[in-house]
Amino acid sequence: MFPDTKNGYTYEDCKATADWLLAQTDVRPKVGIVCGSGLGGLAEMLKDQVAFNYKDIPNFPQSTVHGHAGRLVFGTLKGRPCVCMQGRFHLYEGYSIQKITLPIRIFKLLGVETVMLTNAAGGLNQDFKVGDIMIIKDHLNMPGFAGNNPLSGPNDERFGVRFPCMSDAYDRELQQMAMDVGQELGYGDFLKEGVYCVLGGPSFETVAESRMLHKLGADAVGMSTAPEVIVARHCGMRVFALSLITNQVVMDYDSVEKANHEEVLQTGKERAEQLERLVSTMVTKIEHNNN
Repeated sequence: MFPDTKNGYTYEDCKATADWLLAQTDVRPKVGIVCGSGLGGLAEMLKDQVAFNYKDIPNFPQSTVHGHAGRLVFGTLKGRPCVCMQGRFHLYEGYSIQKITLPIRIFKLLGVETVMLTNAAGGLNQDFKVGDIMIIKDHLNMPGFAGNNPLSGPNDERFGVRFPCMSDAYDRELQQMAMDVGQELGYGDFLKEGVYCVLGGPSFETVAESRMLHKLGADAVGMSTAPEVIVARHCGMRVFALSLITNQVVMDYDSVEKANHEEVLQTGKERAEQLERLVSTMVTKIEHNNN
């Protein structure tokens, strides 16, 4: 399907991987969850777990980032069959963008209908504080501006159409549900919504880059998620995504603050439990919506 078919990108290769996984577990997931940096605890909430290390899954990439466990976990979340990625893949690890998004195609072939993605992001919006949870309502795909889009190359209609619409990439019903659930749980003070911008990384942004992104309308910036969202929508799945604001992006040349990955993981640890409760509560309500 893609120019380099040796890397397991074809429909047949994706199907072979999905079939291999389905043969190893009785769970038939309807919800697929992707855990960002420091947020892998979501997978630990699953009951009756069947877990696979990425290295053992045919065609799967390997997670190389500290804070990403590198496991695919099947199980039930409050009775709802789910599959959860503990750790994801990024452009800065050296993978092609098609390889990064391969697991999302496999989600589709496993029977997943709704994809929920989490990430750690830097806050560009000056009203955001470290520890805020931002419901993503839209994204800026900067690598895509440079032609690095996961749908580049020949299109396989079995996955989706050649030119998929992205104006409704983030499901508005699920955004509203997250707001409602957040209010019920008492998260109103730190639950926000905004636009996420993806960059290639792994270097954090310069002051000039941060100022530019803020002017373009981005509220938070990170190094993941948007490519996965594009592929999920191409495959016809519903998408919900949120960012944990783990650091304030430096926008002032006089600032002595410096972005670092340890801060990202620490904030994830502190807010993880509440984020997990938000997502798990939503999963039970999605089930009712689908019924």
